Amino acid sequence: MTRKSEQIQAIFNRIAPVYDQMNDWFSLGQHRIWKQMAVNWSQAQAGNTGLDLCCGSGDLADLLAQKVGEAGQVYGVDFSAQLLAVAASRPTRFTLPTAPITWIEADVLKLPFAENTFDCATMGYGLRNVVDIPQSLQELHRVLKPGAVAAILDFHRPRSAALRQFQQWYLDYLVVPLAEQMGMKQEYAYINPSLERFPDGQQQVALAQGAGFTAATHYAIAGGMMGILVIEKS
Repeated sequence: MTRKSEQIQAIFNRIAPVYDQMNDWFSLGQHRIWKQMAVNWSQAQAGNTGLDLCCGSGDLADLLAQKVGEAGQVYGVDFSAQLLAVAASRPTRFTLPTAPITWIEADVLKLPFAENTFDCATMGYGLRNVVDIPQSLQELHRVLKPGAVAAILDFHRPRSAALRQFQQWYLDYLVVPLAEQMGMKQEYAYINPSLERFPDGQQQVALAQGAGFTAATHYAIAGGMMGILVIEKS
């Protein structure tokens, strides 16, 4: 693991106790809707074996487990041991049986799975933070079965100047001060530079195609402040 990877890993280990709370505040609760959209776009079906990369505290993996049902299986992968501990202790929110989830501490740049293992995959707020986006997409392509679809959700810089200004104001005057009150200012200040260097939707499509995905479409949501990259392995 590179020094930059270790620094990002340390950030997520530190924010693990407040991660869910900050996601709620940061998105005004909308992240639940966006995550359900990602699961739907992954085309997960009952009985599938699903993969949730950069699974964090596990809420997206939970939605995927609900979608594939008790006949399916879900693997949640993250390199933050502290976030995985939160995920493993998360109480179930569903009344119907869901797929079992196996939590795995691993680097998405070197996944501990064989080729052609998964029927579907999701990733929430992870691609922006990996140190090598092309390699992470190549690894995802390697472990997906032919015909499998992955949906990758993340924050973006919107194209609209007005929305960019609003997003910057929101980060500077709401998110970071709130994080500072919780003793996490430094950890959440990283969001701005991560947004600046994150490829836009069309660049993500090109990167996915370069990793071997034959079908790739990027959907802008929330005025372009969020987006979902939907990719399929032929």
